[in-house]
Amino acid sequence: MNNLYIKCLKSEKNESGSMYGQFLINSLQPGQGITVGNLLRRVLLSDLGGTTITAVRIAGVKDEFSIIPGVREDILEILLNLKGIVFKNRTTDISFGRLKIKGPAVITADSIQLPSNLEIVNPNHYIATISTSNVLEIEFKFEYGTGYKLAGQTFCEKSEDFLQIDAIFMPIQKVDFKIENIYDNSNSITERLFLNIWTNGSLSPEDAILSASRFIVELFNSIMENKFTQQIDKVEVAKDNLIPINPHINIAIEELQLSVRAYNCLKRAEINTIGDLLEYSPEKLQELKNFGRKSADEVFTTLKNKLGIVLK
Repeated sequence: MNNLYIKCLKSEKNESGSMYGQFLINSLQPGQGITVGNLLRRVLLSDLGGTTITAVRIAGVKDEFSIIPGVREDILEILLNLKGIVFKNRTTDISFGRLKIKGPAVITADSIQLPSNLEIVNPNHYIATISTSNVLEIEFKFEYGTGYKLAGQTFCEKSEDFLQIDAIFMPIQKVDFKIENIYDNSNSITERLFLNIWTNGSLSPEDAILSASRFIVELFNSIMENKFTQQIDKVEVAKDNLIPINPHINIAIEELQLSVRAYNCLKRAEINTIGDLLEYSPEKLQELKNFGRKSADEVFTTLKNKLGIVLK
């Protein structure tokens, strides 16, 4: 790896606050490009953390199927809008914020009163509209984490007043890479790796690749610091008892980006993840209340196009 270096080729920021960066890692030996690219991609997508709203308490509301007088959106729509707010956090501590607005008013993310450690990346993100003189009051709980967690997995001490939200902590939206071969005058081959990173704006692509690299170094350092044990405990696993696990079962249905009607019908039936959805046959799915043929076709098509899943 002589003369190995990394260079930022592009750095862009969108109006929504999301960011994009393209990086070049040069002078890799043959075969190292795919190794480094895959490793960085997996760490970027899985192991970098962020802060998001994990629970809310809305004045006068006991469950997600309630209606707030004077507010155009129902509770499920408000919760879905809240999931789109992106935060920067200078600590990993649990914190709280609140919102209290008297209508008529259009409520956006910048209306939330935050603790000093939090900052909103997309302050113009829409939350709800109050069409009358009623007051909308919401308390928020913010948590730091990695990956994706279902409602109930993020709240240590459950409170009956709080509505829990499926939490997407991942600051990285997408990562891809490509490898090119470079030939010198002596016909020796080296590789260069082009890495493209898209983030939600809570973390810049430059900071993301540095954090991922630091994570990888610390991971291998922990292996190097441990001495090999003389004896290895043998664990026998009966092959007949192994159950294949679908990698998509824990993905929330929000990731399918369905229409509001289809999404609300699934949530009312307590279908929160792809795993829950796979328990339904096409015929059983269409028996759900207010879930017509059009909504069913939308779900079937989205599952097939995004995840390659066909309900049977």
